Amino acid sequence: MADITLSAAIRTNLLSLQGTNALIGSTQGKLSTGLKVSSVIDDAVAYFQGKALSDRAADFTEKKDGIDQGISSIKSALTAIEGVEKVVKQMKGLVLSAKSADAAERKDLASQFNELAKQANHLANDASYQGLNLVNSTTAKLTVQFSDASAAKLDVNGVNLIASKLFTVAVKASALASGIGSAAAAWSAISNSVSKFDTMIEHIESGLTTLRANAKTLGSNVALLQTRLEFTKQYSNELTEGSGKLTLADLNEEGANLVALQTRQQLGMQALAFAGQSDQAVLQLFR
Repeated sequence: MADITLSAAIRTNLLSLQGTNALIGSTQGKLSTGLKVSSVIDDAVAYFQGKALSDRAADFTEKKDGIDQGISSIKSALTAIEGVEKVVKQMKGLVLSAKSADAAERKDLASQFNELAKQANHLANDASYQGLNLVNSTTAKLTVQFSDASAAKLDVNGVNLIASKLFTVAVKASALASGIGSAAAAWSAISNSVSKFDTMIEHIESGLTTLRANAKTLGSNVALLQTRLEFTKQYSNELTEGSGKLTLADLNEEGANLVALQTRQQLGMQALAFAGQSDQAVLQLFR
């Protein structure tokens, strides 16, 4: 195919019109995607800086989910401790009642005491969250990772609130040890002495103190995780916002640019038509 030679005026206007059309296409792309930098071709520096910020925000978002689950796990343990504490208070009430009861009543109260101890155990054993139980074993551990840094984490150690562990001292030191076991008749054999019941009450109160101390420790961990969760949310948002400053388009500005470019396009087409009039004048000579 033979080359077509264009006049200088037509070529200048044609190149200008082609440039305007390219800008219109670019502007329409920014409006449709909302991005002024959508690939490395647009702006390599801004693209990689924005991507680094977005990737870090994504990493922290993943950690945020882990922190949130950690909070739920500890809250489950706290709920269990509250439940065990209520049961232990009932057990204390039974011992207090046994101090002034007769032998037959004490035997019945001992049976109730045993049952409450069993229920406290069941409650502690049922307090698992995603397979982890923080209240029935001292070997259990919850680890919440805050970032990719190995030191940025929180370890929460489990406690054992099973009745036989919670009242270990009482089991060893008191003749009422059978109260946590199966021989309810032991309570009825104490005669009129109440000193051993007083000893049992002291150990139960010690158990309550242990429960409250554990609840306080876990509560502090929840507060820390809540603080870290809020920080992670805000930090991720700031990273995403920083990435947006590098890559997001100003839609109002781009909309105004599109209107201006469309106007320029129409003017360019008109200018191209004017540039072609000289060639038409030559054509008239042959008519």
